[in-house]
Amino acid sequence: MIDISVTIITRNEELNIQRCLDSVKEIAGEVIVVDSCSTDKTVEICEAFGCRIFIREFTGYSSQKQFAVDQAANDWVLSIDADEVVSPQLQNDLKRFTRSNNSGIDMVAGYYIPFLLFYMGTPLNHCGKGRNLRLFNRKAGKFTLVAVHERFEIIGKPGEMKGQILHYSFRDCSHHLEKINYYTSLAAGDNNIKGKRFNKSWVAFKFLFTFCTFYFKKMGILDGCSGFMWSFMAGIYTSIKIAKTIELTENAGHINYLQPEHMVQH
Repeated sequence: MIDISVTIITRNEELNIQRCLDSVKEIAGEVIVVDSCSTDKTVEICEAFGCRIFIREFTGYSSQKQFAVDQAANDWVLSIDADEVVSPQLQNDLKRFTRSNNSGIDMVAGYYIPFLLFYMGTPLNHCGKGRNLRLFNRKAGKFTLVAVHERFEIIGKPGEMKGQILHYSFRDCSHHLEKINYYTSLAAGDNNIKGKRFNKSWVAFKFLFTFCTFYFKKMGILDGCSGFMWSFMAGIYTSIKIAKTIELTENAGHINYLQPEHMVQH
């Protein structure tokens, strides 16, 4: 029998957290919430659910998530975000996993889980799919130390889950633009630290390349208006990230993109 610790980082997630918690209640041996000083009812909701709660000033997505993992009582951890939901099929997959012993020659150190993004109220069945390693043995690796788009890296063999995590990342287009501004600032700061440089022509080129990738190659055109807007916003993200990196380069790092005023939840 394997017990799973579920870890979630939060800040002002009262609109999402109950749905997330309800989706893990049948598979979690414990739920660990690391909250970045929420001013809404997030902590109150988590307390009522019986979560183990840690209040910690936000120091970055990687460090917050690694801190949550470090508090786990169990070796196996499912790391999810407050705006994500474990689908019924994935719940069944995880229940089967807990009844196994994951031992022997085929033992794995972590599992990739498919994702399905919901955008503008509809699932993006073509351009909104992906996968991330979210179920893992915490002794087999750590979160990457990056400002944004962190991931857990394992030393060992990965496996695959079939059930999906459903991602409700954006309330509306305004919320999406807010996140784009925040994440591109973090990404540009990372690029500047790493010494990445871009020609200004890449601002336009990356928009076209990214839009076409999502809208045509990943068939976002079949996802209707939502698919078009997601592809369009993806293009905007990559262009603004490069433009901000160029600004940092030209201003010798005097623009501070590494310390945004508020954490924006994934």
